Amino acid sequence: MFQFMKQPPSVLLPLLRSAFQGELLAWLFLHPEQEYPQVELARRFEVTPSAVTREVDRLVAAGLVKERRLGNLRLIGADAEVVVARPLTELLALTYGPVAVLPELLDDVPGVDEAYVYGSWAARYSGEPGGVPRDLDVLVVGEADEDDLYDVAREAERRLGREVNIRRMSRSSWESADADPFLESLRSRPLVRLKLAEERSR
Repeated sequence: MFQFMKQPPSVLLPLLRSAFQGELLAWLFLHPEQEYPQVELARRFEVTPSAVTREVDRLVAAGLVKERRLGNLRLIGADAEVVVARPLTELLALTYGPVAVLPELLDDVPGVDEAYVYGSWAARYSGEPGGVPRDLDVLVVGEADEDDLYDVAREAERRLGREVNIRRMSRSSWESADADPFLESLRSRPLVRLKLAEERSR
């Protein structure tokens, strides 16, 4: 139904070695007050623990993230005091920020069954070349209140530094086999499914 890549090439921010590196940095720097066990990061990004270890080792050596031992746990967090923290955070918010910010905002909204990013950002995320998108298009499947989704869009704009447009669609419309030009266009292009809390807990 939709095109999705676990570890697409880093087209959104070619300065980075991989999309996983971008997503990991975005998650850490957009939640600078938090520390995360490596095992949790592996589960969140659906990569092996060894992949997380390799990436974290590089980032620790570069002075971008901090590590702390708590028993057998290795806790990882962004180094908010590093000189590049502020510009790096802004850059990550504009590129990989949607996958770090939108799920937690939508988790608080009742009636959200699924959520996807589509349009130019999804295309860049999936490896299609092009410029950094100026706005973000989000599809929410379910019966969420429109006012709640409006509030999410405004908060996402504040945190991501770009226009965010959220479109709601009922479950029946999303699953309908009837011809719908919007759905046909949507399904013919890359879609990035946002991992909501219920899905992450499975």
